[in-house]
Amino acid sequence: MTLLNHPVLERICTQGCQHVLHTIDALASHQAVPELDSLPETQRREILRELEAIMAVYQRSG
Repeated sequence: MTLLNHPVLERICTQGCQHVLHTIDALASHQAVPELDSLPETQRREILRELEAIMAVYQRSG
């Protein structure tokens, strides 16, 4: 399964941009993110990169 299709990533994204931005901030500052607690650190970092890439698309288009 690629991270782009990871259920947790999809769940975070379906909650809207504000939730995604909050999750990015929390991950970047090493705060707990309940949705990701069960994942290893390497996957949390990968999800952070994916979320940042997703939001970059919105920033470029807006």
